Amino acid sequence: MSEANEISPHWQSARSSLLLDISGWFDSHETEPLTLSLPDEDWLLEITPDGRLVCVAGYDLDDMKSMLSDGTAEDLGSDELAKQVKFFLQQTTSKYRRRLMAEGFTERMEMNDDFVAAHYEQAIDLSSTQEIRQKIHTCQSWFRP
Repeated sequence: MSEANEISPHWQSARSSLLLDISGWFDSHETEPLTLSLPDEDWLLEITPDGRLVCVAGYDLDDMKSMLSDGTAEDLGSDELAKQVKFFLQQTTSKYRRRLMAEGFTERMEMNDDFVAAHYEQAIDLSSTQEIRQKIHTCQSWFRP
């Protein structure tokens, strides 16, 4: 879900180490972020090739449209759909936002024709895989329901 920036010279080494040490990564190309589900099913964790740890929650607009219309013929307008999705996203992020911001994450919202997502990011040192593993484990503990 995160856009690609410059690839760190430590990316390949960090990527290989994390793939060996932590199970559950989604398949990805070697220049794409490593993505892992967090215990709260609405959240993903990413380690990006440019050295960012990202906790992201988002909703696919087509899925939300289907869920909100609940099989009726009623078609939500794009403004109403966006309003509803932002409400759901606010509910999802409110449980964790304060902690993430207190721990030095920055917040960024992303919306396009396909999805709406909240990204909480912080820079990490890809040369220190021990530190990255610790941050991943810490995030996993925060997102336990």
